[in-house]
Amino acid sequence: MTSFAGQPGAGTGGTPPHARSGRLFRKYAAIFVGAVCLALVTNGAFDMWFSYQEQRALLVQIQRGQAESAASKISQFVDEIEAQMAWVTPFPWNAITFEEWRFDVVRMLRQAPAVTEVAQLDATGREQFRISRHAKDVIESHADYSRDPVFVQTMANKVYYGPVYLVEGSEPYMTIAVAGSGHDHGVIVGQVNLKFIWEVVSQIKPGTPGYAYVVDAGGRLIADPDISLVLRNIDMSSLPQVRAARAPAAGADEPLAAVDRQGKPVLSAHATVTPLKWLVFVELPIDEAYAPLYNSMRRSAVLLLVALALALLAGLLSARRMVVPIRALQEGAMRIGRGNLTQRIAIKTNDELEALGDEFNKMATRLQESYATLEHKVEERTRQLELANLAKSRFLAAASHDLRQPLHALGLFVAQLHGRVRANERRRIVARIDAALSAMNELFNALLDISKLDAGVLSPSITEFPVAKLLDRVDTTFTEAAQEKGLSLRFISSSAWVRSDFILLERIVFNLVSNAIRYTSSGGVVVGCRKRGVNLRIEVWDTGPGVPQDQQQNIFGEFYRLGAPGGDGRSGLGLGLAIVDRLCRLLDHSVLLTSILGKGSCFSVALPRVAARPEIGETPAPAHPLMDASDRKLVVVIDDDPLVLEGMGGLFRSWGYQLVAGTDDEALAGVSDRDRPPDLIVSDHHLSSGKTGIEVIEGLRRALSAEIPAFLVSGDTSPELLRQARASGYHLLHKPVDPMTLRAMVSHVMREGAARAREEIS
Repeated sequence: MTSFAGQPGAGTGGTPPHARSGRLFRKYAAIFVGAVCLALVTNGAFDMWFSYQEQRALLVQIQRGQAESAASKISQFVDEIEAQMAWVTPFPWNAITFEEWRFDVVRMLRQAPAVTEVAQLDATGREQFRISRHAKDVIESHADYSRDPVFVQTMANKVYYGPVYLVEGSEPYMTIAVAGSGHDHGVIVGQVNLKFIWEVVSQIKPGTPGYAYVVDAGGRLIADPDISLVLRNIDMSSLPQVRAARAPAAGADEPLAAVDRQGKPVLSAHATVTPLKWLVFVELPIDEAYAPLYNSMRRSAVLLLVALALALLAGLLSARRMVVPIRALQEGAMRIGRGNLTQRIAIKTNDELEALGDEFNKMATRLQESYATLEHKVEERTRQLELANLAKSRFLAAASHDLRQPLHALGLFVAQLHGRVRANERRRIVARIDAALSAMNELFNALLDISKLDAGVLSPSITEFPVAKLLDRVDTTFTEAAQEKGLSLRFISSSAWVRSDFILLERIVFNLVSNAIRYTSSGGVVVGCRKRGVNLRIEVWDTGPGVPQDQQQNIFGEFYRLGAPGGDGRSGLGLGLAIVDRLCRLLDHSVLLTSILGKGSCFSVALPRVAARPEIGETPAPAHPLMDASDRKLVVVIDDDPLVLEGMGGLFRSWGYQLVAGTDDEALAGVSDRDRPPDLIVSDHHLSSGKTGIEVIEGLRRALSAEIPAFLVSGDTSPELLRQARASGYHLLHKPVDPMTLRAMVSHVMREGAARAREEIS
């Protein structure tokens, strides 16, 4: 039962739904009928094939059993005659009288009616006695058989089976000879009528037209239900089954490809008569053999056609029952798609189609709910975008303010230097200028750290080191700053060793201590360590204003700042704790905050603790010496800004270096006149010629045929440049560069170049 609830919808363009459903009906019907027909036909074909094989094997097995039974009877017949003849020669022939010998022979003739004549040969091959059913007895004829194969082979093999021959063209006979147990016992020779074999094969009836026959070792017919064929002495060796059976590798278990004497195919099986090496064949015409199978196949074909007709009818009915609810689903989905969300589909089939209709109804309900709340969601998203833009504007305003402050101070200090000032005042102004530059560097470095973390170019270098080494660095860096604010800065020493990246962990602790000093107006800051299981917690305590509970998660976000700082009036960009959080996640360390308003805060970082070991003392690297003019290194500085070139040139000359400074073309011209390549290249990245610093460095190296040490200096802090410089194997410093950082990079890159040169030489 199928019905619709709701308003009907108009049709859409394209193929009408009823036409598409008609195609669907035909498709399902064809698939169902095709699948059933294929299954039935395949099953019928396999059934017929296996029935054919089983019938053939069964017939061959039956015929082979008949052949083996006949061969066994013939062998038994020959064995009995041989045994009777052997019983006649227990004594030497000259040890008994003719009457005694004749008595034994007559008894044997009565027991073996197939034997028609018996002769006794002495040890020299001469005939002594002969008794026949059809002739008179002969005594001491002394006929010489010493060279006859009958005597020769019997004496050699103890028994002789002669070939089959016809007596007066009427019946087949063969000769059997048996030697006595002693050499002087002689040989007894018997003629055997093979009519018994004819009786054996005549009794074999594998089927109404079936028959059996026997051929000798030479392939000649010696027994057949039609005795006239035997009398014609027919050679059967040309038949394929006889030829195959006589082959050395022939096996009795394998059916033979066979034809009868008229060339018609037959099903043939054979068995060997031992020890005569005759072959008994049992054959049945193929048509007769497979007649029951052919009848069964015809019956199966009729049943298959009936099954196919029923399958066709069932397929049509099933497809119709399937297509009707599908058509209902199609029309209902079309109405829902046109926006009629009140449409509901009602299908009562108690199967998956009914479940699918219910899902369509649920979907329509959800769409109604979605449309009802869509406007609210749009308003919410709009509000979120406005908040994001507002946060961005606040950040840009804060960044602009914090960058303008030191720039403004620099302008004022430079204006003071233009006038007349005393020496003490000049030194104070220079110190203030240095402080303003430090503030600007701090802001730029924070932005650069965030850029590096966003670019994913920071790769931790995990080592094991004593935490006391890190605390000493914090003490050296922040003691003076704490004293300037009148704060106490105490450290609780620890002998523990930890596993982390020393430089990144130092950046984390520096940011925490810097924040603690900045936001603490009185009291002090304590830095210490606590062991917690397998971890060590580095804790930074302060006596600042504390962090409200509802803002303790927000302060780890980017560009988030609390209220006024404590004392120095500088609150930064709000990136310090964001950098701490990102670095801790990069190192897989956890950072925690506990705070009480009005009393202070505690930031702690938990990292893995390792076993302590003796620390190997490090020899501090000597400062870069000022060089003599005769041994001064040549440095190439490439930049488009004349002020930068002048500042860099003065700095490098003050350190004792020879200098070539200018644009990329000027630098190439300046080094071409030198008798040796430069020792270092320092290049800006974005040049006015359109080239990059990497391209210029590579060009100078090719022009001078030397692998010159080099690094980049740029004001571009984009993640793409960081990745490009790292992929090209160059260090990158971001402007503005602290002179000591620049000098450290120069020493580091030149040491790397010297080490590579030594490796190439070795």
